[in-house]
Amino acid sequence: MSGGVDSSACACIMKDEGYECVGATMRLHSQKSASCVGDEDINDAKRICESLKIPHHVVDFSGEFDKYVISNFISAYENGATPNPCIECNFHLKFDKLFEAAEALGCDTIATGHYAIIDFDEKYGRRVLKKAKNLSKDQSYVLYRLSRNKIDRAIFPLGNIESKTKTREIVYECGLELGAKKESQDICFVPDGDYAKFIEDYTKKSYPVGNFVTKEGKILGKHKGIIRYTIGQRKGLGLALSHSMYVCGKNLEKNEVIIGENEDLFSRELWADNVNLIAVDSIDKPIKVYAKIRYNQIEKSAVAWIENGLLRVVFDEPQRAVCQGQSVVLYDGDVVIGGGIICKTELD
Repeated sequence: MSGGVDSSACACIMKDEGYECVGATMRLHSQKSASCVGDEDINDAKRICESLKIPHHVVDFSGEFDKYVISNFISAYENGATPNPCIECNFHLKFDKLFEAAEALGCDTIATGHYAIIDFDEKYGRRVLKKAKNLSKDQSYVLYRLSRNKIDRAIFPLGNIESKTKTREIVYECGLELGAKKESQDICFVPDGDYAKFIEDYTKKSYPVGNFVTKEGKILGKHKGIIRYTIGQRKGLGLALSHSMYVCGKNLEKNEVIIGENEDLFSRELWADNVNLIAVDSIDKPIKVYAKIRYNQIEKSAVAWIENGLLRVVFDEPQRAVCQGQSVVLYDGDVVIGGGIICKTELD
């Protein structure tokens, strides 16, 4: 229970279907104002649970959030990658620590306001993760690390809801009054979007300036710290260039940010570690899939297989700005086959 529309609608649906419900709100960050669930949200969640006549609990995962989400976020940027903290939060907290809390409360399953579907699929002969009917809200990408046993014990009631308008109607029909709330942000603990300043404030470290260089090694100017740049970035470089150029790579040993042309950003192959498979047990031989390399992207046709413990994906057409630290997720239609965290591309 986050105190928002989606989790409230989830609770309404579960109660209406006859489940014995317990509301749980996660406190995720010691800096309360920076968290995606602050004190105001916790109070809203408590009020909603009172209206629904279900017990409410606050579970403090702030230490785990710092350890698994923020530390990973900072480490990734320091090592030249671009992380996705929402995936880490779902994996470590919402579907690991929260399951432990649920068991302690005597609950058999967890229901959340995620827009995704868990259902039995005849082709794969098991329960699988699928895209939501509301594709504009689909969150299957950030849920691909769900383990088999979590798949069997999770429920996503909003997966079959076709619009956010319908979700709001469910809440109002349930007799709940929710104030106008903003949609969740991409990085909930960096509300102003300045992730580099967040990292510097959090670590109490300053990151040294270095050189912007071309692929050939020509120095173009000075950068303001390697954590401030991501693959594909064009704006905010502070360089006087005759035409648009982009961040194409980083040399951590030399503290250099490599600048190139748009065509330098494209690659067909990538490798991913931390592989998790849902629909299948293994991918020993190349299979045809549709894959996406970032949350807001349409899947692209590719071939994928596991080789030496790494997921290897070869796209039919080159993909732009493939970033280490982001996840590649494989689909068969609406079914999530699995995915992994990108650790290498053919450009590296």
